[in-house]
Amino acid sequence: MGWKNFLNKFTNKKPQPSKEEAPKHWIKCHSCGALSFYKEVMKQNNTCPKCGYHFRMSATDRINLLADKDTFKEFDANLEPIDPLHFVDKKSYQKRVEENYKKTGRKSSVISGECEIGGVLTELVVFDFAFMGGSLSSVEGEKIVRAVNRALEKKCGLVIVSASGGARMQESTFSLMQMAKTSVALASLSDAKLPYISLLTDPTMGGVSASFAFLGDFILAEPGAMIGFAGARVIKQTIGEELPEGFQRAEFLLEHGLIDMIVKRDNLKKTIADLLVLSGTNSNKVCHL
Repeated sequence: MGWKNFLNKFTNKKPQPSKEEAPKHWIKCHSCGALSFYKEVMKQNNTCPKCGYHFRMSATDRINLLADKDTFKEFDANLEPIDPLHFVDKKSYQKRVEENYKKTGRKSSVISGECEIGGVLTELVVFDFAFMGGSLSSVEGEKIVRAVNRALEKKCGLVIVSASGGARMQESTFSLMQMAKTSVALASLSDAKLPYISLLTDPTMGGVSASFAFLGDFILAEPGAMIGFAGARVIKQTIGEELPEGFQRAEFLLEHGLIDMIVKRDNLKKTIADLLVLSGTNSNKVCHL
């Protein structure tokens, strides 16, 4: 027995918390301020057990939440950005991409693939905000278009989960062109009468919100998600007017008819599956809407 344990035994000193119970494993809610053990938060699909606040979610956790177990198959994982402009600010674009690859293990801010959602075959595209703020570049645009093409080929629906700060400045016009490129591709999906469901999460901003994120047949959002084009400070300085409280939150957008519904995370998978069935996607499932 070590001296520390020996002294603790006779002084009634409380044992030190394990690594699983260390302070870094406690999460403070941004809404109600309550402290929750991280396992409780994870068990509730990254929501606050006290007030239901929706924390941001990783792309991997998002896929696990929506896709049926062991059905997700990723495509185009090896696509990676090039540096057409040889862009340099505080760091070179190439250096930033390398750093984000080391941080996330991915070569772009989008994971695209095929899965079943509630037994319904679906093309799924998920943005990863951890990779350069989920920004939209040529690679992300190409992955979305390829997902659309797979949906057309297999006659199934498409779900895009957006979490992005907008177009990637390091690619300038090349990035902005992805707004038009993805919009044209989605038009072909509409012509084929195949459903496209857009899920807006916190945050969905900039060129993403100004293009494919708002082109869904069904536009869903998570509670409290920040959704808009420019930041509130920029808008206020531009128009010189006070802005309504919470005007870029999902609840405000729903009230003003810009989105179709707000869905809590626990109900997302079932809601999306039902919408796919309602839209005529082939499935053995029964719609419960």
